[in-house]
Amino acid sequence: MFNIGDLIIYSAQGVCHIDDICEKTYAGVTRNYYILHPMNNTKLKISTPVDNDKVAMLELIDRNEAVEIIESFKLPGIDWIELSGQRNQMYSEIVKKGNRLEISSIVNTLMRKKHKAEISRKTLNSRDNKLLTLVQNTLFTELAMSLNTTYEVINGKVNSLINEYEY
Repeated sequence: MFNIGDLIIYSAQGVCHIDDICEKTYAGVTRNYYILHPMNNTKLKISTPVDNDKVAMLELIDRNEAVEIIESFKLPGIDWIELSGQRNQMYSEIVKKGNRLEISSIVNTLMRKKHKAEISRKTLNSRDNKLLTLVQNTLFTELAMSLNTTYEVINGKVNSLINEYEY
C-alpha cells in the first residue's frame, strides 16, 4: 500500500502524486481509494481503489536502478518484429508488466528505428510512434525524478548513448 505524498507510476498517466487516501462508497460498496494527480497535470484528479488489480500502480525506481536503465541504452534493445500488429501487441504486453529494464529496451529499439527512419527522410509508423511517445515520456520522467534531474537531461543523455553505440 502506498502513502499520502508518495510518487508512483499509474498506468498510462505516468508519474502521479498521491494526494489523499479516503473511504468512498459507490453502489453501496465502501472501499479505500487513492486520490492522485499526474505530475504533468495538477488539475486532473484520479480516484482509484487501493485494491485495484486491473491498473498498474508501481513504486518509482531508485537511483541505482535508474543508472542501470540509462546504461542499458548502450545495448541494441529488444528484437524488432517485422509485422507491426504483432510488434505493437508484444511491446504493449511488455510495457503492461512494468519491468522498467524491459521497457527501456522497447524505448531503445523504437528510438533507434525512429532515428534511422529520419536519416532516410522517413517516419516511424503511427502506432510505433504513439507507443514510443507514451512510454518514453513516462520512463524518462521517472528516471529524472529518481536521479533528481530533468526530463531534458535524461533525453539528452539517452540520445547521446544511442548515437555513440549505433548498431
